[in-house]
Amino acid sequence: MTLEPGSVDIIRLAWSRQLGFDDAAFGSAAGDRLTRADDARESVDFVRLFGTSVLVGPQGVLDAAAGIPDEDMAQHVTLLTLTRRTGGHGLGAAALFFADDLPLAQPAEELTVSHGHPEALELESRCPPDDVNEVRLSTLPHVFTIMRDDDGLSVPVACGAYSEQQGILADIRVLVDPEWRRRGLGSLVASIAAQEALASGLTLQWRADVSNKGALALSRSLGFTAGGIQTSVLLG
Repeated sequence: MTLEPGSVDIIRLAWSRQLGFDDAAFGSAAGDRLTRADDARESVDFVRLFGTSVLVGPQGVLDAAAGIPDEDMAQHVTLLTLTRRTGGHGLGAAALFFADDLPLAQPAEELTVSHGHPEALELESRCPPDDVNEVRLSTLPHVFTIMRDDDGLSVPVACGAYSEQQGILADIRVLVDPEWRRRGLGSLVASIAAQEALASGLTLQWRADVSNKGALALSRSLGFTAGGIQTSVLLG
């Protein structure tokens, strides 16, 4: 699916505010890299969004990055190298996808969907730690967990969730029990969460680690449009 021009402006506005810039910063950059020095910031963030690049972090990092091309800045190893002396670590690079509308997925059978966090937390206990740490269901306020009957017990098998970014974007996350993967449940819970977010007037955002082939493929199959990349490291 293709984003409406107005949706691109909305996404730029949300990210401008998220990174501490003026509302029109992304739209007026004209291809130049935007920078903002923040020596109190606990991370360094490089964002490439619809052709505009942004770098936020301590002044020393901004100075060191001045001559480095955007293509290299998008690599996690580049930020790690620039922040080695200040303890840079973690976070990685994530591809950014967006949508202002998505088709409604229709389940093949009647489903029970929980909006509670206990069920989402139980699902986390059934999943690999790397998946749990990437999705972080326990930190998301809006959760939609598909429950299945297992010998008379209702167990969580998949969850779609989102948090709001600047009251504009819905950052969609999905987690599926490994035993229930490759059955279309990821697409289904993502659609449920997306439709709830759209009904609240939010534009959809999907963030996937660049090495997570499953999440990248799922975003495209759902109809999200590629919009850029976010590369980050923690400091100290």
